[in-house]
Amino acid sequence: MTNAHRVFIDKQHPSAYKALIALSGEVQEAAAAAGLDPLLVELLKIRTSQINGCAFCLRMHTRDALKKGEDPDRIAVLPAWEETGYFSDTDRAALRLAEAVTRVSEGHVADQDYNAAADVLSPDQISAVIWLTTVMNAFNRVAISSRYTVSG
Repeated sequence: MTNAHRVFIDKQHPSAYKALIALSGEVQEAAAAAGLDPLLVELLKIRTSQINGCAFCLRMHTRDALKKGEDPDRIAVLPAWEETGYFSDTDRAALRLAEAVTRVSEGHVADQDYNAAADVLSPDQISAVIWLTTVMNAFNRVAISSRYTVSG
């Protein structure tokens, strides 16, 4: 892949990117205030980035999760979270909702996905999960569209 003709939109419109970063900070605070585990927050970012195929964000948030003490096995099985015993009911509700929001073009956020989250999460937690996912989807689109490089 070549980046020769790609515009790095964060550099092209830095005030818009700064606003996205500020929004991300507000959402992080809302997630903490809602009582979402910081490890779950990182898993939501990773799962959203997996669905979107954003290598840049995957590397960043996987590293962040590991630094915060996340179990590497949970990260390894995250794409198949429904098939494992690694995740709590809260984790599962949040992951299901985040996946539905990320895949909104495939059928919106189905009532069954939303209701499954509402059975476990508080209204503040539901809102925080949706905002976290919305912001992560935005960051994924910035990185993917600009073709942020990832190399070893």
